[in-house]
Amino acid sequence: MRFKTLIDLGPATSRISKPALGLALGGFLGLVDGLSGFFEPSLAAVMGSVITFSLLKGLVAGITTGYVSERVHSMVLGILAGIGIAAVLSLLVVLQAGMALFWDIMVPGMLLGATVGFATQRFGRKAEPAATAR
Repeated sequence: MRFKTLIDLGPATSRISKPALGLALGGFLGLVDGLSGFFEPSLAAVMGSVITFSLLKGLVAGITTGYVSERVHSMVLGILAGIGIAAVLSLLVVLQAGMALFWDIMVPGMLLGATVGFATQRFGRKAEPAATAR
């Protein structure tokens, strides 16, 4: 039996489902977003929280956007869903961190959502129905 890869990088559609792709890409982009906090010296004392919550925000936004992308088949709606989901999650973080950081949190979060929305629509595979048992 041959080992099948999760992602086929050929011209055909990928073999990874839209929610799994959203989870992986959202987690990666959330981690990068959190690590970018090292460029702001005033965040040094809370970098553990910044990284953790950025990662969690990316994971939740990614998997949610992936599930929405399975149900809608429009690139525009997928991107808008990603932006909206990430904006709501980013707003929750802003309410905790303070309004002074509004744009510093909202812009990267919404870019993450747009990227995940695009990627899940373009590269994700729609979930196939479960095989019937015989």
